[in-house]
Amino acid sequence: MSTDYEKALGRKIALNRKRRGLSQKELAGLLDRSEAWVSQVERGVRRIDRMTVLEKVADVLDIPIAELAAEAPIIAATTEPDAPGAARLRLLLSAAHSLNAILGAHEPPDVAALRADVDRAWELTHASHYTDLADLLEQLVPRLENAARSAPEHQHPELFRLLAATYHTCSAALATMGEPEAAWIAADRAVVAAERANDPLLMAAGAFRLSIVFLGARHYDQATQASGSAAEALRPLTESGRPEAVALRGALTLQRAVAAARTNQADDAYRFLREAGEMAQQVGEGRNDYNTEFGPTNVGLHEVSVAVELGDAGIALRAADTIDPSALSSERQTRFHLDVARAHAQRRQTDEALNALLKAHQLSPEMIRAMPMVQQLVADLITMSEPPSEQLRSFGQQLGVDMSRFDP
Repeated sequence: MSTDYEKALGRKIALNRKRRGLSQKELAGLLDRSEAWVSQVERGVRRIDRMTVLEKVADVLDIPIAELAAEAPIIAATTEPDAPGAARLRLLLSAAHSLNAILGAHEPPDVAALRADVDRAWELTHASHYTDLADLLEQLVPRLENAARSAPEHQHPELFRLLAATYHTCSAALATMGEPEAAWIAADRAVVAAERANDPLLMAAGAFRLSIVFLGARHYDQATQASGSAAEALRPLTESGRPEAVALRGALTLQRAVAAARTNQADDAYRFLREAGEMAQQVGEGRNDYNTEFGPTNVGLHEVSVAVELGDAGIALRAADTIDPSALSSERQTRFHLDVARAHAQRRQTDEALNALLKAHQLSPEMIRAMPMVQQLVADLITMSEPPSEQLRSFGQQLGVDMSRFDP
C-alpha cells in the first residue's frame, strides 16, 4: 500500500472523526481498537488491510464506504519467486507415498538412521535452511511412509511418531514461506500419523502446528479453535504435572494470545500471555518439548509480538529491551528481530527498523528471503523515508522488492 494512500485515508478518517466531534480515544472505543491504533492510522503509519475493518470505520463515522475506499490500495510489488525449496515441498506432499508404501515391497527399516534424519530435519528447519531441508525430506518422507507399513508391528508406534515429526518440519517450513495450503496438508498428515502412534501429546503438537498455519492464512477463528480446544484437552495431563504436557499447553496458549491480538481482543491476548507465563515458570528454560521452544524467554518474545499486533509499539520495544533471545533457535531469534522492526516501523523509526531487519537477515538470510511480509515491510520503510537511504534501497533490491515504483 502506498504511503500516499495511507496518508490520504488517515486524513479522511481524522477529518470525519472531528466532524462527528469524537476524540481519538472515543473513536477507538467505538471501533473496539486501541487509541494508538487510531493515531497510527490517522498518521498514515498503519494500514487498514481488511475490508471488514474499513467498513466498520465507515459505519462508525457515518460515511459511505466508497468515500474511504476511493483509491485501491497498492500492495508492495515484488518479484515473488518461489521461496527456496517451496515448490519441491509442495510436490513432495502431492506424491502418493502411502499408496506406494502399501503396494510395494520394501526392505526392513533402519530405525536408528531414520531417527537421526528426523533430528537433522528439525535442525534444518530451526536454522531456516529450506533447500537442504527439501533435499532431506524428498528422501526421508518416502522412507518413513514405507517403514511405518513394512516394519514389525511393535515398531509401528515409533515409526509413526517419526513420520508425524517429519511432517511437522515440512509444515513449519511451508508456513514460514507463506504456503498455508501446503502447510495445512503437512500438519494434517502429522496429526493422522500421531493418532496412529496413539500419542496424544504428539497430536496436540499437530494442533500447535495447525494453529500457526491458520494464523498465517488469517483464519483467526480456526487458529483460536485449534489452539484453544487442544489446550483444554491437555488440562488433565498438565494437572498431573507432566512437564512436556505443560510446555505444549503453554505453546498452544501463546498461539491463542496471538490470535486474540490479531482480532484486536487486547484483554484476552494479555490474559493468555499471563497464563502462558505461569506455565513457563513451571517448565523453566532449556527445554524444547516437541520443538516448541516453550519457556520464559519464548513467552517474552510473544509479548513483543502481541504488543506489535495490537499497535502498542512502545510496550513492544520496552519488552524487547528486557529480552536476550540468544539461547533460542535462529528461527525464533529472527522472528523476534522482525517484530522489533515492525514496532519501530509503527513509530516511523526507519533507521532502527532497518537495523533490526539486518540483524534478522544476518541470522537467517534464507528465512528472510522466504517471508512475503518482510518484502512488504521493507517497501513500507522505503515509502515512509524521504528519501530512503542507499542501504535501505540496497536491502530492498536484495530481497526482490520492485524498486522502480519508488523512483521519482
